[in-house]
Amino acid sequence: MPATLLLTRPRPQAGAWLQRLRALGLRVEALPLIEISAAADASPAAAAWQALPGAALAMFVSPNAVAHFFAARPPGQGWPAGVLAATVGPGSAQALHAAGVPEALIVQPPPQAASLDSEHLWPLLAGHDWRGRLALMVRGEGGRDWLAQRLREQGAEVRDYGVYRRHCPQPDAAERALLAAALAEPAQHVWLFSSAEAIGHLQTLAGPAVDWAPARCIATHARIAERARALGFGHVVLARPDPQAVAQAMDGLQGRPLQSF
Repeated sequence: MPATLLLTRPRPQAGAWLQRLRALGLRVEALPLIEISAAADASPAAAAWQALPGAALAMFVSPNAVAHFFAARPPGQGWPAGVLAATVGPGSAQALHAAGVPEALIVQPPPQAASLDSEHLWPLLAGHDWRGRLALMVRGEGGRDWLAQRLREQGAEVRDYGVYRRHCPQPDAAERALLAAALAEPAQHVWLFSSAEAIGHLQTLAGPAVDWAPARCIATHARIAERARALGFGHVVLARPDPQAVAQAMDGLQGRPLQSF
């Protein structure tokens, strides 16, 4: 029997991925390892909307950032002309477009980029003059500051707005059973990680007595792969955050311990 791929993305993002991966012939189940909820304080989203007309850029770190930001949109307020909306992934870009941001204003790494991250987004922004200009970082509470640091180095005023929270989920009965099966039969399961934070939550949910050496995973970024190897995963494959690349990675799991797709 083919191994079951365990999709660990947050629940709001799982449905479309499940559909696309199953269409590629994969045996896949959802086991969310990050819970997304609204920020305890709604004022950052309101403040971000208030600042948006005077900004040159709004950076959205994920589809969750897009969803929670636009859920707080004031009645009648549209996307201001000339304000760039940047993101690193196609899912976030699609969410921005669906929310009414003109496609010409959406900036994201090219499809052929080696990785979909801030480092590959920055060359598309570095050519702008950021001196004295306002950039908004729309994100969860916490997260990386790499892009914000680059913008500040170029003279931008950067403001952070935490519009949602990420935390360890509380699995339901079916998810607990799936987790137990994956821990008991690692050869029959492959973890798909799109966040290093999800790996930390897996460690919390699984407990301290797990031998991860027989476990296999696909990671969608080198930093995530490093986190999986640090936990003790014996077989790590690196793949782009794209269903077709993940399917190819599943086919390549019998090869070298670290590969890229």
